Amino acid sequence: MKRVGEVSRVAQGLAIVRLPGEEHPNIGTAVVDENLDEVGRIVDVFGPVSKPYVAISSDRRPATLIGVKLYAR
Repeated sequence: MKRVGEVSRVAQGLAIVRLPGEEHPNIGTAVVDENLDEVGRIVDVFGPVSKPYVAISSDRRPATLIGVKLYAR
């Protein structure tokens, strides 16, 4: 498992996470929380190449994910 980052905000029903570096998980990658519960899947990678953002689609209410640390499975 690789750390994706912490959910910083919600936009258009998606949880937004800023990645710490240039490497990013592929679109469609499953994302889990610290308890290994699946949170959702990565649906988009955007922003600057040096520190991109990922958008995560989730069955949970995205606002409840703000501040949650997420990991790529």
